[in-house]
Amino acid sequence: MIRVVFVCTGNICRSPSAEAVLRHLVEQAGLSHAIDVSSAGTGGWHAGDDADHRSLKALRARGYELQHAARQFRPDWFDRYDLVVALDRSHQADLRAMRPGAEVHLLREWDPEGPGDVPDPYYGGTEDFEEVLDMVERSCEGVLEELRGRLDEAAG
Repeated sequence: MIRVVFVCTGNICRSPSAEAVLRHLVEQAGLSHAIDVSSAGTGGWHAGDDADHRSLKALRARGYELQHAARQFRPDWFDRYDLVVALDRSHQADLRAMRPGAEVHLLREWDPEGPGDVPDPYYGGTEDFEEVLDMVERSCEGVLEELRGRLDEAAG
């Protein structure tokens, strides 16, 4: 089993969106038995909360489902997850500060339109949540291919 966790600030907008999209792709690929997908935040302000209603609206409009309770990433989770993916450079820095030398990727490393941060839509409007979801969808396609490669290596 490969375990993936997406990490943003409060675990209510970007990382749960990435979780929902990748989980959907994994299910469509018939790989739910081999890949576990989750999300967390660097902070605990929203622990226990559902995803932001605007994220949920954008996800549902595109056919994604998400059952969610926000949670905070803990340093011992580096031992639990095989792939830790930050949504922006500040999250990546926060995670690396928790465990210096830890391998932490940025989601947009897999975006065919180029690397960079996934911007925080929290203080924006509907179009900001749609733009974030566009980036997440493009990037998660690449994440799935990465995971398929890892599964093939493990099987080989």
